[in-house]
Amino acid sequence: MAQSFDNLADLYGHGFDTVIDVRSPSEFAEDHFPGAISLPVLSDAERARVGTIYVQESAFLARKIGAALVARNAAAHIETRLMERDGGWRPLVYCWRGGQRSGSFASILSQIGWRTETVEGGYQRYRRLVSDRLYDRPLGLQVVLLDGNTGTAKTDLLQRLGARGVQVIDLERLAHHRGSLLGAMARGQPSQKAFESALALALATVSAERPVVLEAESSRIGDLIVPPQLWAAMKDAPRITIEAPLEARAAYLSDAYADMIKDPDALKARIMPLRTYRGKAVIERWMGLIDEEAFRMLASELMEHHYDPAYAKSRAGKGGSRLGVVRAASLDVAGREEAADRIADLVNGRGLISRTADGTGRA
Repeated sequence: MAQSFDNLADLYGHGFDTVIDVRSPSEFAEDHFPGAISLPVLSDAERARVGTIYVQESAFLARKIGAALVARNAAAHIETRLMERDGGWRPLVYCWRGGQRSGSFASILSQIGWRTETVEGGYQRYRRLVSDRLYDRPLGLQVVLLDGNTGTAKTDLLQRLGARGVQVIDLERLAHHRGSLLGAMARGQPSQKAFESALALALATVSAERPVVLEAESSRIGDLIVPPQLWAAMKDAPRITIEAPLEARAAYLSDAYADMIKDPDALKARIMPLRTYRGKAVIERWMGLIDEEAFRMLASELMEHHYDPAYAKSRAGKGGSRLGVVRAASLDVAGREEAADRIADLVNGRGLISRTADGTGRA
């Protein structure tokens, strides 16, 4: 039987023991159902070969060759990754459209005795549900933005808010990028579709009855685009602003970007594009600071002369009210803990005034 899913909540709660993606490895790598395992019944090369035969020679010949390849690959999966499954195992199988690839593999598994079902519409059905959530209808959540200049530990504070029971979604973690010129991470970013799958799953875990805190971002995080319904909610969301002295921010940033500091040549390569905006003399000075391992000074100058002006410009004309300001004298662990307490109070509707991280405030 084919399972029909009308919404993401039903799909996420499918109830099967294992979800199996039988599409080719490259299709799986681009995006897949949350938690699915990859058991391709055609490799990328085999899929291309069968498709070429179908178009250029004969649909019947393509189906014969495809069936032989599917049977051979299915046998290999059964002999290896599925051999230890017991008789009560219930797999859910899908392919691109819910057609021949998933149907053939599911049929073989069913003949063994496993209670196997497929997904009506396959991956394309899942992708339509994700698109509907992120592109076609309002988000329906109480979004609060955590704002502040570069180096104010916003991502770290999100994690501390989560530990305090505040609903948070870390967009930079999902996008695997720290959201700035220097924000790239070693593993690289997921595809746009995989990012949206992770985001849709994260949205499904939060309640519409309570605020959810996100870091204030631009409409792009690295190479990825924030989907339009989320971006619309972020543009109009109230903000909590984190403020800290430049020295404290530089100290925090030099620790947070320790992975980048380990590779001075890569750091230089990322800074070089700023030459168009800051001029040759400034860039040469920053290159010299890298050579001298004066990373805290470099962080300070980058923020003062590049990031802070850019943030001020991007904020101009944006909507959304201000819930409050949290001023942190220090961004060490104790300072971040205290700031997280103040932010949690603001999110929960307690103390909607401007506060310092030591708990004092003014109306």
